[in-house]
Amino acid sequence: MEIDRIKKAAMRRKSHVRKKVFGTPDRPRLSVFRSNRHIYTQITDDVAGATLVSASTRAKALRDQLPRGGDKKAAQIVGETLAKQALSVGIKCVCFDRNRYKFHGRVKALADAARKAGLVF
Repeated sequence: MEIDRIKKAAMRRKSHVRKKVFGTPDRPRLSVFRSNRHIYTQITDDVAGATLVSASTRAKALRDQLPRGGDKKAAQIVGETLAKQALSVGIKCVCFDRNRYKFHGRVKALADAARKAGLVF
């Protein structure tokens, strides 16, 4: 019973964020998912339904650099990597989808690192 209540609350928070954030070809959506051990990001064009760029702590390029995947340092590295990939593809402006998470801790560290690396949102 308690688990159902927690899942419902998480889905409610997610739907409140997603009804305001939508990725277009001009300004795709940067989505964040975090688990206890890893953090995953992707830039998506919702009109075409396509993922344009993605990065995570489980990617082969980042796996060797990070002793842990679930801390702020890892989130910063993933944010920088995602921004570099996006800029190389030609994406400069994105809208940030924090999913159901507060803009705090690892999510904020990832966003700040992506901004510092050149993404605008």
